Amino acid sequence: MAIHRIPLAIDKKCSFWKLMGSGRNGTFDLNPDWQQWALLAVWEDKQDFENSSFIQSWWKTFTYEKWTIFMEPLNSHGKWDGKEPFSFTENAKPADGPVGVLTRATIRFNKLKSFWKNVDPVAKIMEKAPGYITSVGVGEAPFFRQATFSIWESMDTMKAFAYGSIEHGEVIKKTRQQNWYSEELFARFRILCSEGTLNGNNPMDGITTNKMDEL
Repeated sequence: MAIHRIPLAIDKKCSFWKLMGSGRNGTFDLNPDWQQWALLAVWEDKQDFENSSFIQSWWKTFTYEKWTIFMEPLNSHGKWDGKEPFSFTENAKPADGPVGVLTRATIRFNKLKSFWKNVDPVAKIMEKAPGYITSVGVGEAPFFRQATFSIWESMDTMKAFAYGSIEHGEVIKKTRQQNWYSEELFARFRILCSEGTLNGNNPMDGITTNKMDEL
């Protein structure tokens, strides 16, 4: 990850990037998985990403598995290190298929105990929710700079969990009442394409249609 910072920082076609580790087996876990890493990046187009020769050649040489998701932002609110990373049009057409949801936050140190006490039960409920496809827990730093990326079959199923789950609603209420976060961001995306595998399978197999022509 330290090496990747250099080519990403000097690439003018990449407007935003975050290199992150993950919890064990890609879950929201206090124990890190030293073999699994994540890159979130905003590029002008797919070709720019694929032509990032250093990172691509590094991955081809040193990884035995890679999963890549291409997405288009639908909406976003909040900031990440003081920036608004995702540009989108207010009148963008609604997603007509799978959607991705990114939630990230910088957790106040005096709220870490409350955060980690509540996150695991909600994650387990989410995994059983109708329309849930998969999710990964990632972060820039252990314990206090965390993010969750989840994929849902549709916007409706995602909203049903987000607004209909009592447990999820209670946690959201606590984040506001107890002021857990010093910074947070929430974004939704239209899934355009999924390539590669995660734990031996492509979670999107049989679900998404290739929409890369929309990029």
